[in-house]
Parts: sequence; C-alpha cells; structure tokens
Amino acid sequence: LQGHHESVSMLPSVSLVWGSEPKPTAALTPEHSSRAHCTLPDPERVSGALIDVAKSLGNLQFRVWEKMQWIVKHSPVILDPNTAHPCLSLSDDLTTVRCSDQRQQLPDNPERCMFYADVLGSEGFSSGKHSWEVEVGDHPYWFLGVVNESINRKVEINRTPRFGIWQIGQMSGRYIVADGTLAMKMRPRRVRVELDYNRGELSFYDPKDMTLIHTYNEKFTKRLYPFLSVGLAVGANNPDLQICLSKSCL
Repeated sequence: LQGHHESVSMLPSVSLVWGSEPKPTAALTPEHSSRAHCTLPDPERVSGALIDVAKSLGNLQFRVWEKMQWIVKHSPVILDPNTAHPCLSLSDDLTTVRCSDQRQQLPDNPERCMFYADVLGSEGFSSGKHSWEVEVGDHPYWFLGVVNESINRKVEINRTPRFGIWQIGQMSGRYIVADGTLAMKMRPRRVRVELDYNRGELSFYDPKDMTLIHTYNEKFTKRLYPFLSVGLAVGANNPDLQICLSKSCL
C-alpha cells in the first residue's frame, strides 16, 4: 500500500478548468509573414454607387404624394348642425342635407336658422380664395352661396347682398339671383362656387364645362360662411344636396 501511494504522488498534478486547455502557438517565420500580408488591387469605381439620399427621399415623397392625392379626399365645407333649421337633416359626415316636412325639436340657440331652411358651413372666410362644389341633381328647390356672419337668422329678410346674402337658386323651374332670374340653357346638376374675398368676387359655375352662371362683385368687410338652403324634393330622384369631395387635399 505504501508503494502504491508513493507511485500516485509521483504523477504530475492536473488542473481541470473548463475551456482553459492550452492552445498551440508558434512564431511566424519571415516566410509566413510574407504570405500573411497580401495587397489587393484597387477596385474599379462603380458608376452610381453613391446616391444623393436627400434627393432620393424627396423623389420618393413626391411619388407617394402623386398617388395619395388621388386616394385621399376631403370635404372643403363641413356643415354646422348647430345652424341647421329644424326641418333639415344632416348626414353623419356633415356634408349632405335634406328637407323634411317634420319639424325636429331643436334648441333655438343664437346660431340656428329659424325662418329659412338654411344650414351654414362650420368655417368662415375673411380673406383669400376658396372654392367648393355642390351636387344639386334634379332637386326642384334649392339655394346656395355665402352669408355674412351677422345675418339675422330668426326672421324673414330680403335675401340680397344688402342684407348680407349672395346666392343663386332654383325655384319652380326658375334660376334666381339677387337682381332677378337667369336664362339658363342647361340645367346644371352640380354648381361650383368660387370666392375671392380680397378681390371682392363671388362666382358660380357649371363645373361640367366651367360655364359661368353668375358673378357678384362686392367689397366684403365681414366674415362669410358658405350656406345651403333646400326645400321638399317633390318629384326628385334624390332629395339631398351634397358638398362634393375634393381630391386636391395634399
């Protein structure tokens, strides 16, 4: 037993450490060194390898804009339900109005039109150029245009520029403006309104061929609001008046 113990003690000590086994190393000879350092030839210059990031992103944004302008639409006029006469009903998106023979129970707030079946736009204009189109279809009774913000909305008034109303309309087959009736060769199904506040011009067109229907010239001094007025659609295929969506939103 003693001899066996002595033979064991003569074995070299071994340290078991995971991953610490020695790696063989060798010094690089000059021959190895020359093979380790190699020189690559200069690469040929690649045409178009460098790009103008700002310009490229700008072009991308423009292409996206070109596509988006035909996809995204908006309404240039949003109707204000707080101004609507109790006989009028508005669509959920506040772009369409129709008249009913049933009067709704609505509060007589200061903004509400109570005598004429009118509804005003939610945004007024005191400068600049503005335009919108209204689908009137075959409706037999309608008026549209702009009104002064201070117009009396509770009583009967003379609906002329003197009292703050610039409008055209159709009633009983006649087209009406402030100073009389218009001789219309064609019956427009859509009316375009163009307001140039600073220049003092309000014009109405048939957008089908941009035929001028009528122009008012006035020195505007107060904020103007778009408005629609509509009666019962007796015999009409569509009882609504609708603000048309615009594609020029970007």
